Amino acid sequence: MSAAMAISGTIGLFVVMSKQPLANVVFWRCAFGTVTLLLICAAFGLLRPGLITGRQIALAALGGVAIVANWLFLFAAYPLASIAIATAVYNTQPFMLAALGIVVINERPSIAKLAWLVLAFVGMLAIVEARPESGGEAGNYTLGIIFALTAAFLYALAAIVAKALNGVPPHLIALIQVAAGIGMLAPFADVAALPGTAIDWLWLVAIGVVHTGVMYCLLYGAIQKLPTSLTGALSFIYPIVAILVDRLAFGHHLAVMQWLGIAAILLAAAGSTLGWRIGAGKAAEGAA
Repeated sequence: MSAAMAISGTIGLFVVMSKQPLANVVFWRCAFGTVTLLLICAAFGLLRPGLITGRQIALAALGGVAIVANWLFLFAAYPLASIAIATAVYNTQPFMLAALGIVVINERPSIAKLAWLVLAFVGMLAIVEARPESGGEAGNYTLGIIFALTAAFLYALAAIVAKALNGVPPHLIALIQVAAGIGMLAPFADVAALPGTAIDWLWLVAIGVVHTGVMYCLLYGAIQKLPTSLTGALSFIYPIVAILVDRLAFGHHLAVMQWLGIAAILLAAAGSTLGWRIGAGKAAEGAA
C-alpha cells in the first residue's frame, strides 16, 4: 500500500516531464496500462470465461469513462494550480462520494461526517483565497482548483459504479477501464505530437506501466490483505509525496494560507475516511 501511494504521488512529475498534450498523455497511459494489466490478468488467470457478465463489462466501461475523464481534469489542473494544490484539492474525494451516497443510495451522513465536510470546505476557501504564486499560472489558479474538484467528483462517480461490480476481480475492472479509455481518447490523440526521443517515450511508458499497471496491482493486493482503517491511513502518503515532489522537482513554494488549507482538507479527509469522532462524541465512544 505504501509503495502504491508513493508511486501515485510522483505521477504529476511524469505528466509534466512528458511534455505531451493532455489527451496524448492519458491516451498512452491507457494504451500502456492496458498491455500491462492484460499481462497481469493473464498471469492471475482472470481472463477465463464466466468471471464477468456482459452487463458488468458495460458497467466497468462506464466507470472507465469517469476514471479517464478524472485523469484528464486532474492532469489539466497541475500546470494551473500546481501539483501540490491540485493533489490536495483532489483529496476531497471522500466528501464527493458521501454526497453521491446521499443522492444515489439515500445514505445519511453522521454529524461527525458533516463536521469534517465543513472543515474541508474551510480548507478549500483558504486555498482559493491564497495568492497563486506557488507555481500555478496566476490568471488560471481558480480554474485549476475547479478542475481538481471536477476530477474528485468523477472519481467518486467511478467508485459508485464500482459498488455494482461486487465479486468481479478488481484487476479485471481496471483492465476494462483503461481499455475503454483507448477508444474514448483515440480520436483526440495527436499523432503529430508524438515524443521524439527514447527518454520522452520513457515518461509515457512509466505512466502506463508503473503508475497504472503496477500501481493498481499493488493497491488491490494491499486492499485484499489490510484492514480498511490501515489502507485509509496509508492513502495519505499520496498527497504528502506529491507535495514533496512539487517542492523538490519544481521548487514550488506554498503560501501560509495554502498550507493551512491543505492541512484542513487532509485532516478532514483523514477524519472522514477513518471514522474519527469529534469532541464529546469521541469521548462518549471511548467510555462506552
